[in-house]
Amino acid sequence: MSDTYYEFGTAADRWDRAQMFFEAKEYMSAARILEGLVEEVPEQVSPRLLLARTYYHSARLGRAETELRAVLERDPVEHYARLMLGRTLERQGRSAEAAGHLRMAAAFSGDFDFAPDGAGTQGPSGT
Repeated sequence: MSDTYYEFGTAADRWDRAQMFFEAKEYMSAARILEGLVEEVPEQVSPRLLLARTYYHSARLGRAETELRAVLERDPVEHYARLMLGRTLERQGRSAEAAGHLRMAAAFSGDFDFAPDGAGTQGPSGT
């Protein structure tokens, strides 16, 4: 990261700034901040999950998949990460691989009406 105001402040300040950029749909700016936070605190799930969401929304699907898998290594029952991973794989044309993650996400969230085509779940589009 180059010397910009993105780097200044505490981790909490940068987290707030990243969320602000994400909510404003400034995904590249949010990702820049979050990449530094994830590097600084790799064990924390929240910055990594928001980073995955920024990648998903900016169509950087390979990076989103990598971050989502890292989240699931740390928290295998994180239902939203499971759902996002399924949707990310679907967007990459990997529906068969996505189906298992989508079924698990539905089960973790208590959605037992899950349909194989995803009709029983909502995707991360509302994130």
